[in-house]
Amino acid sequence: MKKYLIFTAILASSFAVHSQNKIITVTNSLPIDREFETVELTKKSLKLPSSVKLEDYTVKEISSNLVLETQTVDNDGDGIMDVLLFQPKISGSSSKEFEIKLSDNSSATKNINCYSRFVPERTDDYAWENNKVAFRTYGPVAQKMVEDKVAGGTLTSGIDAWLKRVDYPIINKWYEKATNGTGTYHKDTGEGLDNFHVGDSRGVGGIAVKVDDKYYFSKNFTSWKTITTGPIRTSFILTYANWDANGKKITESKLISLDYGSYLSRFEINITGTKSIAAGLTLHDKKGTIGTNIKEGWLSHWEPIDDSEIGTGIVAPKNTLKSFDNHITNDKDLSNLYGNIAVKNHKAIYYVGFGWKKGSPFQTQKDWETYLSSFAEKVNNPLVVKIKK
Repeated sequence: MKKYLIFTAILASSFAVHSQNKIITVTNSLPIDREFETVELTKKSLKLPSSVKLEDYTVKEISSNLVLETQTVDNDGDGIMDVLLFQPKISGSSSKEFEIKLSDNSSATKNINCYSRFVPERTDDYAWENNKVAFRTYGPVAQKMVEDKVAGGTLTSGIDAWLKRVDYPIINKWYEKATNGTGTYHKDTGEGLDNFHVGDSRGVGGIAVKVDDKYYFSKNFTSWKTITTGPIRTSFILTYANWDANGKKITESKLISLDYGSYLSRFEINITGTKSIAAGLTLHDKKGTIGTNIKEGWLSHWEPIDDSEIGTGIVAPKNTLKSFDNHITNDKDLSNLYGNIAVKNHKAIYYVGFGWKKGSPFQTQKDWETYLSSFAEKVNNPLVVKIKK
């Protein structure tokens, strides 16, 4: 009798573990091969009990038995992981099956390819990067230094581009050599450099609000919160002091994320006081060429930069990019290509980034705009995930 009871207990335990493993199908509806797109899975979408931990799970491609890189993220900061991330490779007009299973090696060390942090040693920047691109923006200490006429400050809510041409992280390395006096990130020693001027411009994706033909925007961010770093995604929140747009009181925060393999960061703007925002690309000295496709939802600027060239671009989800303004002025740094993006339920979403000729496959304006067009198509036709019954 004892043997029978033990055998039943083993069967029950085995069934419980097996029932927590799930098979999903990921379908690509487009006739193009796709990779470096992130699939997000939740306990609810996987029909898992709330008691399980997503960090205990891994993803296996069934056809090849390949275990994929994963990352879990606690989006709301309650200590419980909310989403499980992975990036499948799916051929055009096809599907693949994946098993979401309890991991045999949950303590394995993972590469931090997608990274961001607050940088107090360089006044108070916030910087982020993946294996393709890097960015930064500026905090309240840098703003106060300008207002107090102290040298070394920066007053702008524009977004700076760091032109990297290596696939490993450079943020910490570049800041370290700048702060300890062993080098400068304004000179390219093989990894890239920061030679992208922002000033009062919107840089790469800073926002403005237009009232009566004039653009208004916030000052530097006032607070920050890092949500995650890891092999697949980094994300964080920047909050800004309330600001005025010709009598309109504007509140603003940004949820920014950057995924592995992408040249574009995702910006989710949470804003009140306006029904639309203008996301901008600096036109610098106005020697570049713009490209626009409102139907597909993207804007582009291609320009010379020192001894090379760079493309910047904005992509917005379907039917949210309403118009553009190639805003030219003689005022220093205020010429920007603006994309007018609709605000719905106090939120506006767009993707923004760059491709540097020396650090990317984009050698011409056509190359860059082909990438933006393809990116927009994928945003509007996401991979479809279904759990197999």
